[in-house]
Amino acid sequence: MVLVSGGLDSAVTLAVAREQGCETYALSLDYGQRHRAELAAARRVAASLGAAAHKVIRIDLAGIGGSALTDHRIAVPAAPTEGIPITYVPARNTVFLALALAWAEVLEARDIYIGVNAVDYSGYPDCRPAFIDAFARLARVATRAGVEGAEFNVHTPLIELSKAQIIAEGTRLGVDLGATVSCYQADADGRACGVCDSCRLRAAGFAQAGIPDPTRYVSR
Repeated sequence: MVLVSGGLDSAVTLAVAREQGCETYALSLDYGQRHRAELAAARRVAASLGAAAHKVIRIDLAGIGGSALTDHRIAVPAAPTEGIPITYVPARNTVFLALALAWAEVLEARDIYIGVNAVDYSGYPDCRPAFIDAFARLARVATRAGVEGAEFNVHTPLIELSKAQIIAEGTRLGVDLGATVSCYQADADGRACGVCDSCRLRAAGFAQAGIPDPTRYVSR
């Protein structure tokens, strides 16, 4: 079970799971995000990397709000900010992993992959090893499979890699990184703004990796 947003990190994670010999099932969430173009990218990624199935589940995190990614009244910052940025979506990875766990239990899958990163990231609390460890413990006590003896594993193959290292790994694995969408406010065609936090991290990663940046930008 691989959470696939359509962004760079999740695409590389899917490729890693495939290289490790897994039959992969891709799960994407249509959660009311501003950057809906990532869902089209997720479909491309899942198809190109041979996912056995790709499911898109719709949930309404926009109804909760509290984030620039789900509330259009809140601007996406065009410069770095102090602390956890307003692009943090409350409890997003907790919700996403819970849905992945549910589908994994139905499929009798025991391995869940998520492309969180705690090196070149925006400081989101649900991207840290402590969160992943806590969720793995929860999975073992919150499911029928878990209490009957099955052990769920939450894999985070990118969590300790820099963005440059992730890009290099994706290149080695043959991932079409140009087909991914990472921008927090990508337009309907998937073109990136070039100024949001995610765009800055992505561009710096390509520069540090010495790999040409295939990202399509609105202003270029």
